[in-house]
Amino acid sequence: MNLLIELQHRVEADGAPDPLQFQKWAEAALDNRLDHVELVIRVVDRDESQQLNRDYRGMDKPTNVLSFPFDAPEVVESNHIGDLVICAPVVAEEAQQQGKPLEAHWAHLVVHGVLHLLGFDHINDEQAEEMESLEVEVLDRLGFSDPYQSEREL
Repeated sequence: MNLLIELQHRVEADGAPDPLQFQKWAEAALDNRLDHVELVIRVVDRDESQQLNRDYRGMDKPTNVLSFPFDAPEVVESNHIGDLVICAPVVAEEAQQQGKPLEAHWAHLVVHGVLHLLGFDHINDEQAEEMESLEVEVLDRLGFSDPYQSEREL
């Protein structure tokens, strides 16, 4: 697989992954489903995340990851599958609140976002189960534990 990631840092964040980590996690999520892939990952602050979440999802608050799939018109040849926007402060807060290692949470959100770009979703229970199962499988291959384990124990 040939994956090209354009990494954009709107904000510098302690503990943010390096480019090789982003590459490794995105490749694992893609799982050789496509031969040539281009992807943008943008690391943002709360304000940008909130604005995008409000404008595109109608939710006026920052969120951990937003996925913007790209569907090129038939007359345009493109390997670009879309953009991920990840809010570094929200990722750090969630990792701390959930008692997860920061790196594991970053990996989870990259995998989750890439799966959205591939068309997976969690709108209903059946879709959520399929997507979560894929996430757990990919993260396990990467050496991370099940990010949903604590929710399943409730």
